[in-house]
Amino acid sequence: MAATGAELELRTERLVLRPLRQADAAAVTRLVNDYSVAGNLARVPFPYREELAGEWIAATHRQHAAGDAWHLAITLDDALVGCVGLSRKAGAAPEIGYWVGRRFWGQGLAREAAGALLDWAAREHGITEVRASALLDNHASQKVLRALGFAEAGDGQEPFLSRNRAMPVRYFQRSVAPPAAARPILLVAACALVDHEGRVLLAQRPAGKPMAGLWEFPGGKLHEGETPEAALIRELHEELGIETWHSCLAPLFFASHAYERFHLLMPLFICRKWEGRPQPREGQSLAWVAPARMGDYPMPPADIPLVALLRDFL
Repeated sequence: MAATGAELELRTERLVLRPLRQADAAAVTRLVNDYSVAGNLARVPFPYREELAGEWIAATHRQHAAGDAWHLAITLDDALVGCVGLSRKAGAAPEIGYWVGRRFWGQGLAREAAGALLDWAAREHGITEVRASALLDNHASQKVLRALGFAEAGDGQEPFLSRNRAMPVRYFQRSVAPPAAARPILLVAACALVDHEGRVLLAQRPAGKPMAGLWEFPGGKLHEGETPEAALIRELHEELGIETWHSCLAPLFFASHAYERFHLLMPLFICRKWEGRPQPREGQSLAWVAPARMGDYPMPPADIPLVALLRDFL
């Protein structure tokens, strides 16, 4: 496959992604001129006219040539079913966007297409930081982004041409580290302590420690020969003064994140039963946080993807 321009073509198990052609204008118009599609797109007016599709397709070729953006048709069995694009903007991480015609929803096509474009961008152009946004009530698009490894990065408002007003959106960020075989693996166990009100305990890293001020799940590094469960029992006693047992720790999710000097592998356990009242024994601040509010607490990069998973689980 070629890397840029009109020859760019990416293939997945089901799809072919290729540059748009003027002959696609009618299909683009037919699929986008549906408010259930256009209403989710910030830069598309509604109703959508075929001449606008033609102008946009011509613009994508100029952007391809300049290396400013790559917009590709998503085709299934030679038929156009949607589009996916990655745009560069000075001073900001590239932004990915996608749409699929309504009758093709629910088949995982957007995730498959966006994943292929992200892999290509990282491989061919070294693009490892990517941002995205989705309407606050567009849960399907948010699910796609999370499946692709994006983490929530706050909420805001953006103007939507299709709706003639600003709309609330959720921002997402994805960071993929370049290959780093030399980084040592650091094993850390973390625990989501959940009280009888369904709140989760977060601890704020004290001044003087790396990433001071950020909030995290209690836990710590494994000692040599120590199991994650044994490490958590020890750490929860040392950090919080509470006692728990192996049978009260259930593995839930795990984080795998490349920091500059090491690669962190961190299983997250859930615990609902312990003895004692958690107390800050190492200078940290503690907060019992409702799952829906955990995103309000700044956390280390490795912890951020776990927040959405834990919130959905609880």
